[in-house]
Amino acid sequence: MAKHFARIIVYGAQSVGRAFIKAVRQEIEASRAAANQHRRNVNSQSKCLDLAVKGMTLHEAQQILNVKDLSNIEEIRGNFEHLFRVNEKTTGGSFYIQSKVFRAKERIDRELQNKLQEAIKETQSVSPTAKANRA
Repeated sequence: MAKHFARIIVYGAQSVGRAFIKAVRQEIEASRAAANQHRRNVNSQSKCLDLAVKGMTLHEAQQILNVKDLSNIEEIRGNFEHLFRVNEKTTGGSFYIQSKVFRAKERIDRELQNKLQEAIKETQSVSPTAKANRA
């Protein structure tokens, strides 16, 4: 009797194990399909690409730091320092919000750096005769 009971338990465990493995494989396949679909959507939409590559859109970063004009660096720095300090964990703030503030500042800094590099390229690409004509 015990021998038959042991066989039933072993067969049951084997069939549960097979079902579990099959379910895991199906989940992995579904995850891969979803990832492929997401990549196709990201590649087709530039706004999503900006978000996927840089983590946060420029508009979202401006909203977080409450700035409208990127040329006012002092306002950006002041808002960042205030929000970062207020949301410190030691003062009862939220680490999540503090990290969002930090990422927003990073995003705006990256945008300002890109604009600076574009301006430098434009000034370097101007020919010497055009510079002389401007003077």
